Amino acid sequence: MKKGLFLLVFALALTGCVNFAEQPNMPAVTYYVLQDSAPAAPAIPVAAGALKDSDPLRTKVRVESYAPQGDSDFLRAEARERSYALKDSDPLRTKVRVESYAPTLLVLDTVTGGFYDTDQLIFSRGPGTRGQYQFARWTERPGKRFADLMRARLDRQGIWQVSAAGGYVQGDVLLDTELVEFYHDAASEPGQFRLELHAELVDLKRRKLLGRKVFQQQVSLATFDAAGAAQASNVAVSRTLDELAAWLATLR
Repeated sequence: MKKGLFLLVFALALTGCVNFAEQPNMPAVTYYVLQDSAPAAPAIPVAAGALKDSDPLRTKVRVESYAPQGDSDFLRAEARERSYALKDSDPLRTKVRVESYAPTLLVLDTVTGGFYDTDQLIFSRGPGTRGQYQFARWTERPGKRFADLMRARLDRQGIWQVSAAGGYVQGDVLLDTELVEFYHDAASEPGQFRLELHAELVDLKRRKLLGRKVFQQQVSLATFDAAGAAQASNVAVSRTLDELAAWLATLR
């Protein structure tokens, strides 16, 4: 009898009738971030021929967390999926005319880490952990969408002839970017949206690294939910593009 009852409960859990993960006081799926446990060393000048940083030895940091599974965990009980479009909240409205002699800038698609390469919004309840909203999604994956917004912003700036890399266009310089962090930091209410972008500009003709820079943004949410996270992400993207465009102009 006890065995039969156990099998019944187990079957209900598998089919979703008993969903422990939707209880905020119960442990749900938790993802752990690999981090460099060694203290940061003093910056070392980059050699002229170096194009990429070497990866540090990494150790796994395990931090226990109760991971929410969707909007309902942020004070909402609606089990209805919503999609959000990543936008440049303050784009240049007027395109500046590009001179024919302007250098051609090839822009690679933005690389993202495996966990961020998804259409689900990501959050964190504590250091070293990440989770996914259950009912909130992006209309496009952040890396691809960010690259499209970046090309549009740089094209309107008017100092480059901008093109996507990988086609038939021969470029003068190449912009390589990586979206390292892109998530809602929900350790406190309403939390912040955190964005970290690494960028490198390479002279294709001389095969030389012209510059490397890290951009970081932390934008406070207006509301403690996925809609607030999406809105804050748009502001973070716009501010990052402002800084990126200004930095590239100094390297022209």
